[in-house]
Amino acid sequence: MILVDTTVWIDWFADRHGPAVDKLRAAIEQEEDLAVCGLVITEVLQGVRHDNDFEEIRTVLCDLLFLPVSLATHIRAAQMYRACRRRGLTIRKPVDCIIAATCIENSAFILHNDRDFTHLSKHFPLQQW
Repeated sequence: MILVDTTVWIDWFADRHGPAVDKLRAAIEQEEDLAVCGLVITEVLQGVRHDNDFEEIRTVLCDLLFLPVSLATHIRAAQMYRACRRRGLTIRKPVDCIIAATCIENSAFILHNDRDFTHLSKHFPLQQW
């Protein structure tokens, strides 16, 4: 299972090209199990400008596997953020810690275009795809 991060979806829906979008395309062609969490859905949809696009993108995202975020996930995310800070590394977007913790708890890979996840994967069992 692959949780696709906001950064990749934004590029995908904007028809941009790059390594992460190419990996998403390959995952779709290989019929991989693709997942999202509530934060990714919120981040993607809040940037949509037109109502027609909003409905189309909402439909695509809501058809994917949905990984819920529990209280324990939020606590784990805070612990991850704090552990990084102790190592002198500040994660720019704490939301990324919640997404990473969601991946870890669900044994999901993360497909991203965001250096925070690269840093997190060096210190926690976050699997990049």
